[in-house]
Amino acid sequence: MSVGAAARRVRAYGGQFLLLAVLTLVVTLLVSGVPRLVNRLGEEGLRAQLNSEPADRRDLNYSTGEVDTAAAPVMPGAREQFDSLVEEMPPRIRSAVTERWFSVDTTPNRVVGPDLKARNLLVHLGLRAMPGVQEESTLVQGAWPNETFVVGRPIELALDADVARKLNLRVGSRLDRAQPGDAAVKPTPMVVVGLFRPVDRADGAWGGLPQVLQVIEPEGDGEPFIGVAVVAPVVLDKLAASGWPVRTQWRYRLGVDRIDARQLDQTIDSLQQVQRHVPPGLTLTQAVDIPLRAFAAQVNSARTLLAVVGAGVLATLAGLIVLAATLSTRRRRSEFALIRARGGAATAGARRSLAESLLVVPVAAALGWWLGTLFPGTPDPTAPYAAAATVLVTLALPLATLAVQGVGATRRDLIRIRPSTRRLTVEVFLLLLAVLGAVLLRRRGLTLGEVDPLLVSVPVLLAVAAAVLALRAYPWPLLLVSRLAARTRGSVTFLGTARAGRSTVAAPLVVVVLAIGTAAFCAVVAAGVDASRGRAAEQVVPADALIRGERFAPDTVEALDGLPGVRAATPVLTERDQRLATDEFGTDARIGQTTVLLVDGPGLAKVTDESGVDVRVPEPLRTARAGAGALPAIVSPAVAADLARAGLRDSAFVAVQGQRYEFRVAGAQDGFPLLPESTGRFVILPWQALPPRATTPAPSSLLVAGDRLDPDALRQAGDQGQLRFQQQGAVTGRERPLGVTVDTRAGVRHQLGDGGANGVLAFGFVAGAAGGTVLGLLAIAFTVLAGARARGQVLSRLRTLGLSRGQWRGLLLVELTPLVGVSVLTGALVGAVLPLVLNPVLGLSAFTGGVPVRVAFEPGLVVAVVALGAIALGFAVAVEALNNRRLRLGEVLRLGEES
Repeated sequence: MSVGAAARRVRAYGGQFLLLAVLTLVVTLLVSGVPRLVNRLGEEGLRAQLNSEPADRRDLNYSTGEVDTAAAPVMPGAREQFDSLVEEMPPRIRSAVTERWFSVDTTPNRVVGPDLKARNLLVHLGLRAMPGVQEESTLVQGAWPNETFVVGRPIELALDADVARKLNLRVGSRLDRAQPGDAAVKPTPMVVVGLFRPVDRADGAWGGLPQVLQVIEPEGDGEPFIGVAVVAPVVLDKLAASGWPVRTQWRYRLGVDRIDARQLDQTIDSLQQVQRHVPPGLTLTQAVDIPLRAFAAQVNSARTLLAVVGAGVLATLAGLIVLAATLSTRRRRSEFALIRARGGAATAGARRSLAESLLVVPVAAALGWWLGTLFPGTPDPTAPYAAAATVLVTLALPLATLAVQGVGATRRDLIRIRPSTRRLTVEVFLLLLAVLGAVLLRRRGLTLGEVDPLLVSVPVLLAVAAAVLALRAYPWPLLLVSRLAARTRGSVTFLGTARAGRSTVAAPLVVVVLAIGTAAFCAVVAAGVDASRGRAAEQVVPADALIRGERFAPDTVEALDGLPGVRAATPVLTERDQRLATDEFGTDARIGQTTVLLVDGPGLAKVTDESGVDVRVPEPLRTARAGAGALPAIVSPAVAADLARAGLRDSAFVAVQGQRYEFRVAGAQDGFPLLPESTGRFVILPWQALPPRATTPAPSSLLVAGDRLDPDALRQAGDQGQLRFQQQGAVTGRERPLGVTVDTRAGVRHQLGDGGANGVLAFGFVAGAAGGTVLGLLAIAFTVLAGARARGQVLSRLRTLGLSRGQWRGLLLVELTPLVGVSVLTGALVGAVLPLVLNPVLGLSAFTGGVPVRVAFEPGLVVAVVALGAIALGFAVAVEALNNRRLRLGEVLRLGEES
């Protein structure tokens, strides 16, 4: 069998081989390119996640306590351990370290001096040796401390210029270390010799605590200012040798670009290993594992979803390849029969098909793999999968040839084929296998992020099982319609329904169900995730905006009501870690710490209603009124159980801002807006029913409902409310309170859907929905082409009997509508049921702030199915019309059914 002859046959049947080559190219393109794109999206998401966190969240902080190191110099030992600590880290962490610093500090001690006394400042000053400080800063006045220690000379200090200004110090200022009342401590003379400014204040070199660039303000009267001055390393060695307690700190920063998004689990395990092997005498503090764990949970969930979507898409492509090979060999059945008649072996046709396939498939596979390598991102080791796919596609054509050669040329369109016992047995086994797989998957669960064979096979099995049921069920209503149509005038409806009921399109229908099911699954899950994010945002901000602060003046609510766009506002007070009492004197009930939430029931109901938030305020909170007796309270189940055991359900006491209130349990529920999902112990009291006390509770948060709210205006009103609260009364605060934070529900919703691994998840949804829809339409085209020859012969005969062109189109529409409608509807039902089966094991709550994802019926799915069915039907009619035009119906009739 020559290569030239095979090449001529490939050219003769170019359209069929082109279709097979395109499908092969798409398969290898997906196998090669999609992992790269997913890795790229994962890397970008991880970079965005880490960059959104403060840079010091990526630091590994080793430190010692205050120790007396008079026995040995401090700085050489600190430098030696500075290098040894990083060498002892696991290789993955060691390679991720991009920056590192160390410093040695003395304990801040009271210092005195003429310049401090001029402003009556109480100052505690710490001394720090920072190797590399001169490279990280610019000297603006004076000189750096002398690197040579001279006995009797004052300790030379360098200060940040802003710190010196706040402490009223300058170059030449003299200080003494002194402890009032302690005669054993001799005054230590110090002098400021230089002032500097950092080159980059955000540089990690300045990140040690307390900070060199910042003065810690006193929190109350009689409290000191705390600052840090820079000294030469040799000076710190001498001070430590003379008995000054010192503390050493080593910091190692992990680079954003050094953390591999594909190996987050290994990185987290290495961090745990670092924590388990901290050298004696040192303390390790790190928080980088928190964002890494959150991102890893999202990535694993997204990869699991991608495995489901990928299984559906690849199974659809595999079905299309089988259909393409079957159609190709069916058109050449007479050629293979002639080879056998001339004495050819049973495998002669298969060998011929294999030679032709070898000329087309490997080339298309190589081209698809090369195109996949052009996708941005880090590759995965998927070459064996692409090679296996190429081999299977290459064998598809010869295997289809062997199958077609064994099938006789019967008129399958004019007789009803009763399924054989073997086929019924296979179908029943397939149904049982799909149900068993779904049950095992729900009971066993899975490890997120891994390609589980059961996970990728169950959706395909369920889709195939649903297609089998549809194949067995849909001829029966068509038979009834056909009998009814036989009694009416006209032949179009009768002939169309009769042919639709007798059509045998098992394999094409299965492929359509697979494709449409994949697209519908992505659409339903995406809608469920989006709705769950909305519920999560409503839990955090059950209004249009939430203003958080310390304490607000009572008139702040009225001030907010006067802002443009504000329709309603209500106060909220949250107090954490409160202990319940048995009486008004505060006798501890020994129940445990509880979060207390005060809400104005009617006000909260009005705000949620005006904001359009689906939050139900419990009736005891809405209807409570001021009066004698205990306040009705909504508590968590854990608190309710503890109060019941203690016999305090009808009377217990809790303190709110120093005032104790009696309450009774009026209801229990698992959660409440404004409280984190992890809050398992809480008591909610109605603000409007509080009995009068000497002081009125001051809200710590404010809920606002309105249109087009201005966050800056809300922030300004909140700051002014805090300031009024601080300045009212007999005693006022000295310092301005910290600024409020304003969160909008839309902003929280946007944060949940942006950043992290949401790019990977969105890619899975879009690719699955679009790919499933396109492949579904292609599968419908195959379904139409599978019966095009028989339909062409019937239409040719009917046209010779006087069937008009309009009637022919109507007959075609009636025949194709049931098939297309059943396939699209069955696929949509599969896509709607699959999320109910798989949702508990996908871990999608990582994308919704911990709120469980609920998949429910979406009215939009019905509209989408109807629209897709109409598009599919129009596409099917167009394919049939083009095919009939190409075949020329008159020639079909003259040449016979096997032409």
